[in-house]
Amino acid sequence: MSRIAPIPGRGAAERILVIRLSAFGDVVLAFPAFEAIRRHHPGAHIVFLTTAPFAELARRAPWFDQVWIDERPRWGDPLGWLRLRRRLRGAGFDRVYDLQTQGRTNLYFRLFRPGPVPEWSGIAPGASHPHRDPQRETLHASDLYAGQLRDAGIASVPPADLGWLDAGLGRFDLPARFALLVPGAAPHRPDKRWPAERYAEAAVALAAEGLVPVVLGGPSEVEAARIIRAACPGARDLTTQTDLFELGALARRAELAIGNDTGPMHLIAAAGCPCLVLFSKASDPARAAPRGSSVTVLRVDDLRDLPSDRVLAARPAARENGVNTTLE
Repeated sequence: MSRIAPIPGRGAAERILVIRLSAFGDVVLAFPAFEAIRRHHPGAHIVFLTTAPFAELARRAPWFDQVWIDERPRWGDPLGWLRLRRRLRGAGFDRVYDLQTQGRTNLYFRLFRPGPVPEWSGIAPGASHPHRDPQRETLHASDLYAGQLRDAGIASVPPADLGWLDAGLGRFDLPARFALLVPGAAPHRPDKRWPAERYAEAAVALAAEGLVPVVLGGPSEVEAARIIRAACPGARDLTTQTDLFELGALARRAELAIGNDTGPMHLIAAAGCPCLVLFSKASDPARAAPRGSSVTVLRVDDLRDLPSDRVLAARPAARENGVNTTLE
């Protein structure tokens, strides 16, 4: 796998730890920060500490030399905490970028004591490079990461190059022109889902324009895909069938994506697909909207009241050739 070209003479012996445990959307929004850290420490050995769902994605990214899975020991599991402490202390890290910045990872900082404590970028009390922005609780995640890295000496955090996020799509036998529909959201957050019946209406309209609707999601979106295909038999159901690299490949080639406030839309937007993202009052796009080269946000209090014609009128212009070769 190719790595970002190093800047001669910097960081030859450094050992760096980057922490981002979850969630999917926040991990994707951290892609520019990951790339900026790699550019700032080109010769370093960079370890990424994350949770199992994101390990393979991180292993194939060009930013990390090693990926650790955090078992997230329970508060009542002293042996688990001891194992984690030994692992952290034994790695000889020179600097840690805590991009999770929560109580759990603040405690990870304390696990280094007593003894040598690495330079620490984050919000843990005693951190050598604290992020003190008084507005951090209201910042968009991307801006928060950029501000934190700026306080740690990394001045520039441009959009990441996601050329590596790709895969072959031959097994799906897709048409030349298609649009992505992402009707899911966290199963415990139904208030973040536009009704499947409205997606079905949008699918019919897209099909009439010559765009084949392609439905994406996991097991909790299977029923929504059934409803969409019942109204639009030409739609393709790829729920439960795609991995994250195929999702990136679909985003690179689709003309348009419409979806809820959910993790896959962050990846689709980051890969450069023109996106319309639907928000209810359950979440704030000012803090959590996907970032990409062409993202439109439509927010209403209750998504059940949002008609499909309003959604279709709000969508960004579709990419004409279906392929974006300049990812931002």
